Amino acid sequence: MSARSGDFWSRRKARVAAEEAAEAKAAEATEESRDRDALESMPDEEALEKLGLPDPDTLQAGDDFSAFLRGAVPERIRRRALRRLWISNPIINAHDGLTDYADDYRAMAEASSGVVATVYQVGKGLLPKVLADEAAAAPAQSAPAARQAPPEPAAESPADGAESPKGKVETPSAGPDAEAPATAEQASAETLPAPRRMRFHFSD
Repeated sequence: MSARSGDFWSRRKARVAAEEAAEAKAAEATEESRDRDALESMPDEEALEKLGLPDPDTLQAGDDFSAFLRGAVPERIRRRALRRLWISNPIINAHDGLTDYADDYRAMAEASSGVVATVYQVGKGLLPKVLADEAAAAPAQSAPAARQAPPEPAAESPADGAESPKGKVETPSAGPDAEAPATAEQASAETLPAPRRMRFHFSD
């Protein structure tokens, strides 16, 4: 038998095994659904007795609630068990304010929809609102500045009718700071490296 024929039979066996497993799973799901429908029509006491489960209302903290989560348990009995678990376990029932879904974000979206509609405009963005706010704030800012501006000092008149000498313009005396820019430029020029040129040498 060649290796190729061996691979064929291996794939064939695997395919048959997968089909049998799928059929068994489908049959189990069908039977479970049939049992669930039958239990749904029974009273809770009779359904619990048939499933071999205790009354959920008698369970306390530390008891095993996992048996009520099986697929065959009716939904109403499962909910009774979960409510009892919620009441009996203070760790689950404690709220610390850090629950992810404690707030109703739908109400927050509805409350903020009007604000977003007035601030943002399609194709224009937030620019019109910003410009309007700046235009409204400009007069309010200029008025206090005008009120707080100090009065300008009055020009001093020459005392006793003394006339100021004509044709004389006083210029600020040239102090040691006058030569500072030239000195700085000269110092920077001295610190800069001398320009280098490329040289090429060719052999004869």
